[in-house]
Amino acid sequence: MTERNIFIYIAVTALTTNLVRVLPLLLLKERITNRFVRSFFHYVPYITLSVMTFPAIMETTSPAIGLATLAIGVTCAWKGMGMLAVSLVCCICVFLSQLL
Repeated sequence: MTERNIFIYIAVTALTTNLVRVLPLLLLKERITNRFVRSFFHYVPYITLSVMTFPAIMETTSPAIGLATLAIGVTCAWKGMGMLAVSLVCCICVFLSQLL
């Protein structure tokens, strides 16, 4: 792989990443009224957080700690806590359980 190819790969990655973020802003001028689409966009951050954290939960030193943290996180989210608060609670739970 040459140095030129690396810069081409980086440029293509940057272009596609920015297009995905900018195109909806350019194409959608009015407010979205479709209930399904609105609910889809509402749950995207939660799905993204789940996809990023679930592998980490399974790779803890003990699967029991990972499952307990998952249960605590789901309970916190069910009670209405925000994503940042749920993430912090889960991180604290894993940290404390690793100390014990």
